[in-house]
Amino acid sequence: MGPALIDAQEPWMRTLHTDTGYLLYRLGLRSGQLFNAFLQESGLRLRHYALLRFLATSEGALQRELSSRLGYDPSAIVGLVDDLEKLGFAERRPSPDDRRSRIVVLTPKGRAFLRDTDEAGLRVTNTLLQGLDPAERDTLHTLLRKVAETQLS
Repeated sequence: MGPALIDAQEPWMRTLHTDTGYLLYRLGLRSGQLFNAFLQESGLRLRHYALLRFLATSEGALQRELSSRLGYDPSAIVGLVDDLEKLGFAERRPSPDDRRSRIVVLTPKGRAFLRDTDEAGLRVTNTLLQGLDPAERDTLHTLLRKVAETQLS
């Protein structure tokens, strides 16, 4: 069953469509649905993917750092890392700075998985933004990044 279609002609929907926050929320849900549908074959969810993408930009990170950087509950990070370890996409290693701590690092298999998902990510984006021309897509991306940098930092 696909996502519910939005009937923009309904009076209550016209009011919601003037609310930017609501529109961002709906688009976020739709983006998550599309991406999770793609990732379902691998047994992963968007949260796993975000964690892998973060690890790809670092030499490893403490679980508490992953929690704060990604905005996930610390207990959720433990489960996500466990899942990624089972698949061989990430592993916990002793921290070079503190042997009592463990850092999470991306494995070569995890890097290969990310490379394989690049095209699917582009398909999801193209599906979401199909009504926009390239210049509009660039403008939207620039504006969303600006908002994210001020709100998520």
